[in-house]
Amino acid sequence: MRTPPGTRADYAYFQSHTTRWSDNDVYGHLNNVVHYKLFDTTVNEWLIRAGLLDTRASPSIGLVAETGCRYHGEMSYPQRITAGMRVAKLGNSSVRYELALFADDSDTASAEGFFIHVYVDAATHRPCPIPADVRSALEGLVK
Repeated sequence: MRTPPGTRADYAYFQSHTTRWSDNDVYGHLNNVVHYKLFDTTVNEWLIRAGLLDTRASPSIGLVAETGCRYHGEMSYPQRITAGMRVAKLGNSSVRYELALFADDSDTASAEGFFIHVYVDAATHRPCPIPADVRSALEGLVK
């Protein structure tokens, strides 16, 4: 049995996005790659705005190790989309972000997905512990 779509109450952080003309596929709805772009943008923009990621100078970075998405409903241009984000699992060197995309003012997710970031040394790309400041901030997103 398929798990029903989540709601906004299931998520800790929200970020608004607008769709673009080029986001629609030939069937008139958002191409699946757009969902992943919105997930990735939400996670990384949160990290950057929180002062936890400097793409040129951070000593460690989170690399995507696994992703997935379940589609519950169609979205298309022109629509405003709100991405909800939470942390589902926080390990020593990895974090599982769970995200949802809500069309316009809907309380029910049109899509839900996850990203697993593994933290690595920026120079060597070898796994390393999640930095203490990042861990502390991520703990605030656990839901």
